[in-house]
Amino acid sequence: MKVNRQQIKSWLKQNDPVELAKLRELADNVRRENVGNQIHLRGLIEFSNICSRRCLYCGINACNNKIQRYQMTGDEILQCARTAQQLGYETVVLQSGENKKLDVNFIADVTRKIKSTTTLAVTLSVGEWNFETYKFWKQTSADRFLLRFETSNDQLYRRLHPDSKNGVAERFEALKSLRDLQYEVGSGIMIGLPGQSYDILADDLLKFKELDLDMIGVGPYIKHHNTDLGRQLQSFMLDDENQVPATEEMTYKVIALSRLLCPKANIPSTTALATLNKQSGREKGLCSGANIVMPNVTPPEYRLMYEIYPAKACIYETAEACHSCMLKRIESIGREIGTGCGISPRFLERQKMGFNL
Repeated sequence: MKVNRQQIKSWLKQNDPVELAKLRELADNVRRENVGNQIHLRGLIEFSNICSRRCLYCGINACNNKIQRYQMTGDEILQCARTAQQLGYETVVLQSGENKKLDVNFIADVTRKIKSTTTLAVTLSVGEWNFETYKFWKQTSADRFLLRFETSNDQLYRRLHPDSKNGVAERFEALKSLRDLQYEVGSGIMIGLPGQSYDILADDLLKFKELDLDMIGVGPYIKHHNTDLGRQLQSFMLDDENQVPATEEMTYKVIALSRLLCPKANIPSTTALATLNKQSGREKGLCSGANIVMPNVTPPEYRLMYEIYPAKACIYETAEACHSCMLKRIESIGREIGTGCGISPRFLERQKMGFNL
């Protein structure tokens, strides 16, 4: 569906409940036509909160000395993957901070073991690495890679990532490398980042379409008090007319617009959204064009320490309790649990054409 920049900005600024209901309904119809009525569940394993980066918004950044760091063992990760399969999931997401001291063979070994002992697809979400490392992990059976660019605006990106050498271009180059290596590629942004204007957010959305992403993850910015951004929030904020609010409603708008721009992408209804609205945030995201949820299968004792933002939803629940709750939520909106590993239709199209699209 064609949506131009002016239309995007108009929708982002729209506050009429009737008009916003029309947007969500339109996006939900596009979702149904392009990715079907199934919701695919992906088991999230937050295996380490060690990070080498100094991103100003993130609670596990290298400068935060008020959190306890951890690294799960290979056997612990494998047990989480087995739990995910027992619960009926077809994919696991191995997520961590960007730990430059991590032996790349560790990821390779864990991925191999998961692929050789389960039928799960493996998604990596471990930050920015070089081409050879991405290639090595792809050769050792990783299927997908998630790498959010957070904002397409270079000035804001550099301000929020003080250790970045080449600005947001380095993130886009990494995404290109992942695509060239035939990963199923996901990226995304934070909504309502201090300093994010409506113009910037419109550009972010158009960037999703330009990148032709297989998965798009969007969620609201949630302040963490032990980060530089949390402590200096006002110095980053724009005036009320230009600053995008980090609200639940704005998140639904961005999910819907993402679906209109990238109809065949997989789009999750995120934990951050559920954190803002624990009662029905995920369900409303799923009714705004999303088709993926990521139940957490990380042991609760580690989950508590993976605090990228505070008061995360479901932080104390076991994997089994989280699964049971998710099934009830999906049933409540009349949707089906997905079968298979939920490869994005867009990725399948490129695969048929020899990745020359």
